[in-house]
Amino acid sequence: MKARVHVMLKNGVLDPQGEAVRHALGSLGFDGVEGVRQGKVIELDLTETDADKANAAVTAMCEKLLANTVIESYSVEIS
Repeated sequence: MKARVHVMLKNGVLDPQGEAVRHALGSLGFDGVEGVRQGKVIELDLTETDADKANAAVTAMCEKLLANTVIESYSVEIS
């Protein structure tokens, strides 16, 4: 089973990497970009075959390690 975790900074948290990308895009002539938020995607290969158990395990991983839940939000996809 595979899991994909999307981690993004919560709204209201300063995103200096996103701002740097926005500025660079403007410098390259892409003037229509008003804001950029940068996040990360984590892909996991799991031995678990039950989707509910896999989702619970990956959620626990996010809460303990993969996301800083104080400033980041996350979503989990199981396939």
